[in-house]
Amino acid sequence: MDIIRYKDTRGLFEQRPSFTDVVVQGIAPGGGLFVPETVPPMALVDIIGLAELPYAARSAAVHRHLGVDLSDSLLSDLMNQAYASNFDHPSIAPVREVAPGMHVLELWHGPTSAFKDMALQCMPLIFSAAVDERQRSGALLDDYLVLVATSGDTGKAALAGFADRRHTRIAVFYPAGGVSDLQKKQMVTQRGGNVAVFGAQGNFDDCQSAVKAVFNDTPYNQWLHDAHRLKLSSANSINWGRLTPQIVYYLSAYGDLVAAGAVQAGEAIDICVPTGNFGNILAAMYARKLGVPVQRLLCASNENNVLTTFIETGVYDISCRTFITTPSPSMDILISSNLERCLYELSGNEAIIRGWMSELATGGRFEVDAQTHAAMQDLFVGSFVTNDKSLATISRVWREHGYLLDPHTSVGWEVAERLRETRPVLIASTAHWAKFGTDVYKALKGHPYREPLPAGAAHMSGFELLDAVCRLAPGQSIPGPLDELRRLEERFSTVVDASAEGVKKALRSWLPASTAA
Repeated sequence: MDIIRYKDTRGLFEQRPSFTDVVVQGIAPGGGLFVPETVPPMALVDIIGLAELPYAARSAAVHRHLGVDLSDSLLSDLMNQAYASNFDHPSIAPVREVAPGMHVLELWHGPTSAFKDMALQCMPLIFSAAVDERQRSGALLDDYLVLVATSGDTGKAALAGFADRRHTRIAVFYPAGGVSDLQKKQMVTQRGGNVAVFGAQGNFDDCQSAVKAVFNDTPYNQWLHDAHRLKLSSANSINWGRLTPQIVYYLSAYGDLVAAGAVQAGEAIDICVPTGNFGNILAAMYARKLGVPVQRLLCASNENNVLTTFIETGVYDISCRTFITTPSPSMDILISSNLERCLYELSGNEAIIRGWMSELATGGRFEVDAQTHAAMQDLFVGSFVTNDKSLATISRVWREHGYLLDPHTSVGWEVAERLRETRPVLIASTAHWAKFGTDVYKALKGHPYREPLPAGAAHMSGFELLDAVCRLAPGQSIPGPLDELRRLEERFSTVVDASAEGVKKALRSWLPASTAA
């Protein structure tokens, strides 16, 4: 397969970089996102044939088909490293039929118990290999600072993937008070000499906007280079290197469904994805472009339902919305960054994308043209789930099927049931329930989300609540890496302002004392 080149959604970057160039660079100059110039379809027989391979070989095959500019041997080696002993299930991303025609794609068997591991156990290896090659050839003299805004899961997965990697330092900013206790504990206990974690006084959108502003701050980037020989890169899903491993698991899942006899070869399915920043559902869209027989993509939102309204109306408007905290904090997002890539694929017009993104940045609103909106509705259907309904769904699915969902997957399950037609539906399960023990406990006790914990649990620690869930749901257990957090000391406690100046101040205070791996 020939190397595939990439272009900028906003048309401001005239070069056509390769895959490894895009992974290292992260974001296009001017704020645009990289997308492939072509997406060559895979033959259905090759997609189905993935089921005969171990997961690492599946991933290597799909990356190879997508024209990744790494040698076959290196690509296979990196994928074997990524999907080896650090996952707790031999299938890596198994598919389970929980109810007739309702299939759950379990994406949380990695070291941080969230779907972000599927990409962030892989991408840092590619990143380091690419920087190694550029430094050996003399094409690159600098190291990289990976700057991450997280709504909960990306931060820990990125920290785990980049900790003590060559040529990189990584700094993560999370909304203080906007992640679960366990998500926070995962991040602030992270080991590694090249890592830093900061709370930010604001919500995820504030963190994400602040980090993006730092990327676009030319004087600061020059200071970073002059003072520390560092360039910025990203591990958020704005980096295309995050999306390709996610595309893999949708192809893998379809092959597994055919191998299990759940669907016939070529039979269409629907895919339902609990959605915040739009990256995971975008990967499903690219899997469809590659040849997976997908009829509809079901976009499941929580009470921050800007995407549901957008799919219905073609108007993306956050100017009058209030940010809502929910039991599914990784979806508590109003600015869905990867929607830009989707709109580019549907419209193909860089000038229009520039205009829409400018309107969103300045006025908090844009409206797509009728043709783009029709193309969106041809593929996507959206619905949202209230906070209490998401908890009630956890309780109901446990009672009816003996399967315990986390609050993000419960949103996906409820929407899948609501919008399901006659086709089988694949639901992306994005996290293990134990990452959100407090709300799963409330769900199993039938307790409303906004009310304090019931008597008898109010003074329990987060880990005591996890133990209580295991008693309420016999047969459930806490993944080892999460259980280990009980004994780990917290390393990071600094909270900064959720602004570009706050991010820069935090980095200035950390970088002189940090050590490159």
